[in-house]
Amino acid sequence: MGALNSYRMRLRRKKLRLRAFRKRRELTPVADRTKEIREGDVLAFSTLRNERVRLPYFLQYYRKQGIAQFLIVDNGSDDGSREYLADQPDVSLWHTDRSYRRARYGVDWLNWLQWQHGHDHWTLVVDPDEFFVYPFCDTRPIRGLTDWLDACSIRSFSAMLLDMYPKGPIDAERYCEGQDPFEIASWFDSGNYLISRNPDYLNLWIQGGPRARVFFPEDPMQAPSLNKIPLVRWHRDYVYVQSTHMLLPRGLNQVYDDAGGEKTSGALLHAKFLDTLAGKAAEELQRKEHFAGSREYRAYHDHLSDRPVLWNKWSERYINWRQLEILGLMSKGNWA
Repeated sequence: MGALNSYRMRLRRKKLRLRAFRKRRELTPVADRTKEIREGDVLAFSTLRNERVRLPYFLQYYRKQGIAQFLIVDNGSDDGSREYLADQPDVSLWHTDRSYRRARYGVDWLNWLQWQHGHDHWTLVVDPDEFFVYPFCDTRPIRGLTDWLDACSIRSFSAMLLDMYPKGPIDAERYCEGQDPFEIASWFDSGNYLISRNPDYLNLWIQGGPRARVFFPEDPMQAPSLNKIPLVRWHRDYVYVQSTHMLLPRGLNQVYDDAGGEKTSGALLHAKFLDTLAGKAAEELQRKEHFAGSREYRAYHDHLSDRPVLWNKWSERYINWRQLEILGLMSKGNWA
């Protein structure tokens, strides 16, 4: 049974690489600066649509961490995102109007770009509302982390998605371009998470937090998954299977230690719950390009008219990565 499953996974990996190769035709280069990529550069990859207001802080945050170049797919933005990104000196940009859903929610496009440009680089795959936090990120650039991972022969690094939210109604305070979103959405759930293991792909599956308790209270197992593996020492043989939740080969998904020790891990601070969410939910509900018929955005749309408050008496205000480690939401492991 083990040999059969391994064969099945190898075949699936081959099919996904082929899908990505075919989907390359859907991408039109807008600004290609990939010739400026140098050996050892850490690269960020992202797919987006209509995120203009978020982009200045997103780029500023990751430039400060030490990202050398951004490789971004713009999926039909009409809010100025494409024009803004094309003018950025460290952004390589591709445009497509094709279906996000039929590209497996953008995974095929990014698998192709990582195959073409990410080989033998550490690649970080994030959305414009995800902000990577890792041990010592306040004092060490991301190259400090990737150098240590290389020295330990570690190829992949996990980060739990941590939903951040304001204390009052989501739309109570306006988010302004260039602003740190965590000046508004500074709270998170320190517990209330369900963890299981996927026997086929060997990855952990994490659900819970404010989205489960507020937007999916009657069926929390329908809430979005929070397990991510965004940082990978990329090789052309690798593929993401479903968002950044899991990869092939399966060994890349074994980012937690079954022996009882703690492997080093990080977090992705998720700045979705701002006043911009209502407009985004209405747009995506109409487009129906997201997972399960845009089930997640339907839940947002159905609840946002009631101006829900995600904060409760068990909420924690974010301070720094050390706080997250104390709470057991990430770990520095044996990195000193």
